[in-house]
Amino acid sequence: MKALLVLSVPLLVFALPTCGLWLLGRRAKVPAWMMTVFLAAGWLTVLVGGFLSQRAQPALFPETSPCHGAGTPVSRYLPPDSFCRHDDGELRTVNGPSGKLVFWLALGVAVSVPGVALVRRRVEPGRRPRPARLANLHGWPPT
Repeated sequence: MKALLVLSVPLLVFALPTCGLWLLGRRAKVPAWMMTVFLAAGWLTVLVGGFLSQRAQPALFPETSPCHGAGTPVSRYLPPDSFCRHDDGELRTVNGPSGKLVFWLALGVAVSVPGVALVRRRVEPGRRPRPARLANLHGWPPT
């Protein structure tokens, strides 16, 4: 029973949303490379954000926390960051700038790809939409 639970959690958390978004993108005729970039950037954003927000929390061994002996761990989820609250009340981050840069770049890509796909879908290169004539919109006068 435990093995079934261990296998079903990644299926529900990772595979189901990924397949659902992939199928929606294919139905909307979004190119495969755009869907791949979007899904990779989205999952990278989720994973890096989760890592950054939980870094100060003691996981298995309290001695492994960066805040052990220095203060109390504090987490912020958006924008993701972890802090140590020291005895004097000051919050000091435990994350460096490189992790935050990866998070913001991945988030920017994940947010901008759907907009690019929408613009690309509306006006394809080489195909300009023809303006409709006002008189022929309703079929009158017949031509």
